[in-house]
Amino acid sequence: MTDRKNTGRRGLLILMSIGALATTGASAVRSDASAAVGQEGKRIRVCLLPKKKGVPYFTSCAKGAEQAAKELGHVDLIYDGPTDGSPEKAASMIERWALQGVDVIAVSPNDPDVLASAMRKARQKGVRVITWDADGLPDTREFFVNQATAKEIGFALVDAMAADLGGDAASGELAIVTATLTAANQNDWIRHMKERLTAYPKLKLVAIKPSNEDQRLAFQATRDLMNAHPDLRGVFGISSVSFPGAAEAVKQSGKSGKVLVTGLSTPNDMRAHVHDGTVRTVVLWNTLDLGYLTVYAAEALATGKLKPGATTLSAGRLGDRSIAGDHILLGEILRFTKDNIDAFDF
Repeated sequence: MTDRKNTGRRGLLILMSIGALATTGASAVRSDASAAVGQEGKRIRVCLLPKKKGVPYFTSCAKGAEQAAKELGHVDLIYDGPTDGSPEKAASMIERWALQGVDVIAVSPNDPDVLASAMRKARQKGVRVITWDADGLPDTREFFVNQATAKEIGFALVDAMAADLGGDAASGELAIVTATLTAANQNDWIRHMKERLTAYPKLKLVAIKPSNEDQRLAFQATRDLMNAHPDLRGVFGISSVSFPGAAEAVKQSGKSGKVLVTGLSTPNDMRAHVHDGTVRTVVLWNTLDLGYLTVYAAEALATGKLKPGATTLSAGRLGDRSIAGDHILLGEILRFTKDNIDAFDF
């Protein structure tokens, strides 16, 4: 991801020109001045807000977003977010961007209820608001750029664990290490995970623990789960931070292969754990494409190409993406194993 440290004098001019990056750690991408502009000669300012800045998952999303901004030629992309995952700080950023009159704010809500007021106020000021990665309350945004449906993700996680434990004959106790108990998207995934577990009657979910998007806390939560449940056979890490933390806890406990770990994270974060046998399957989507699609959606909304009732969105190298209601669908869930994980770099 391009950051202020590397953009040099050109990046400083960008920051001054858009007047929206006075905050520490913000980054921006702007195409050459000769590039095409949006409707009526207007450049489009898009703010991309992750749940937590500095997490490799979101960094890779931002890289894809930057690719789209450069491709479109008239989008000024602002990528920033709280480094501690605080939803209150995220709400403050939304309020500040709305006051500055940016065109679109794309939000991955860590706590939809906390962010709701700021998102509604932004819309009242004429700012277009969309969500990506995780959805907000329905009246706080116009569209949600959805990597996959909650059901698809929940089912994929359970099916991966069951396959790793022996398929239809899989048995044993399972636990989930989530990000936060208020993460709406993860709560939806868990609901569908419970639904899918009914297809595997010998698998039993015994505990759900939060990690507050902190890998050290995910590590400790997993250690605690293994101590409290000696018969534990599998742990789901359902955030890109909790998954590597859970895997490291199993590895350091000497239980690789005895307690299996699966979940959602980037191939780069999980490669070593896959190769040492602690993890057999990683479930995710292409995070570069998720960021890329989000910027295409934001630009289309700001320029009037994307309107309520649309059924497809033209998204550059991704081609036409389907829209179901107000959900713009990225589409494909990926599974990384020892056989293919080295072919991916994100």
